[in-house]
Amino acid sequence: MAPSARAEHPLLQRLQEIRQRSETLIAGLEPDDLCLQGMADASPAKWHLGHTTWFFEQFLLQGLPGYEVADSRWSYLFNSYYEAVGERQPRPQRGLLTRPSIAEVLGWRQRVTAALESRFDALDPALLELGLQHEQQHQELLLMDLLDGFSRNPLEPAAFPELEPELDYDQSWRGTASDTAQWIPLEGGLVEIGHGPEGFHFDNEAPRHRVWLEPFAIADRLVCNDDLAAFIDDGGYQRPELWMSEGWALVQQRGWRAPRYWRGEWEFTLGGRRPRHPQAPVRHLSWFEADAYARWAGARLPSEAEWELAAATGPLPQAQGCLWQWTSSPYRPYPGFQPAPGAVGEYNGKFMCSQFVLRGSCFLTPAGHARLTYRNFYPPASRWMASGLRLARDA
Repeated sequence: MAPSARAEHPLLQRLQEIRQRSETLIAGLEPDDLCLQGMADASPAKWHLGHTTWFFEQFLLQGLPGYEVADSRWSYLFNSYYEAVGERQPRPQRGLLTRPSIAEVLGWRQRVTAALESRFDALDPALLELGLQHEQQHQELLLMDLLDGFSRNPLEPAAFPELEPELDYDQSWRGTASDTAQWIPLEGGLVEIGHGPEGFHFDNEAPRHRVWLEPFAIADRLVCNDDLAAFIDDGGYQRPELWMSEGWALVQQRGWRAPRYWRGEWEFTLGGRRPRHPQAPVRHLSWFEADAYARWAGARLPSEAEWELAAATGPLPQAQGCLWQWTSSPYRPYPGFQPAPGAVGEYNGKFMCSQFVLRGSCFLTPAGHARLTYRNFYPPASRWMASGLRLARDA
């Protein structure tokens, strides 16, 4: 490919933009912030920067003529869960990695990015796109992990006020959602969900297949803060009949009494402590809390097939760009699912148990990363993500 054509190639431009955005996200942070790991399920920002770089080096650059890895020991530090690649640093101990320094990690990033650019013609475009989508996932995770870490600091740092939705609900969260939830009826029937063979998608979004749905209705907005406050006022966190057994045990063990970051009439955000808008979608709920609220409200969570049909039929207000939305669907492979051969096949398939699917996207999801068929997934007790809920009911 001629240099001028290569420079204008959309995939190369995406590579440059996505790699730069990861570094822009941390530009205003202190070096101390970059090793912050508030809990075992989170990872430090420096680790995210290193891991996404390791992914490109491991799966695209290693083995190409003339390329040498920066330091073979770093594979142990920045491998996440790829058993086929080798051993790795225990996840709960990623915050102990004060070395390599952030300067070394950023230098490594620049070296790998330059190698990807100079060897662009030799790269597998599909694998490169997977690496870019993977980095966008970690951009979102980096911010959610930092939110968890900063929430544990009594100073309540306001690290990313520019990323938070406007305090004015009408200018940020509302969209076309109604003031009070209205029901959108759908006939159901034999419908198709999932991604077809064209265009990028993660392996867990395919194959496209048929699902039978009974008639149902879905809410035209997400459950809001005022809705959840009414659940609390009615003793929702003290009523075992509303909860799954495992969820009720967690309520008692962990002392859950409100969403993860509520602070009285305020909530902690990436912009620090901020007033909680009553009509804004409630966020940072576990699946257990979402399920209990839905039961209290005389409704239920939608299945992922119901959610996709409603969003595809449209319009479904607040479907994208607000919060990841819990569904009632366990995270399982679609009929006919086949993981890719080799280590890359570990990307999604081996996690298809003991988790639930979330649909949509959130306000931290990078531009161009969301899709109608996207299947996010987390364990049902997780509540540090930008997660919310939408109600459904039988017709």
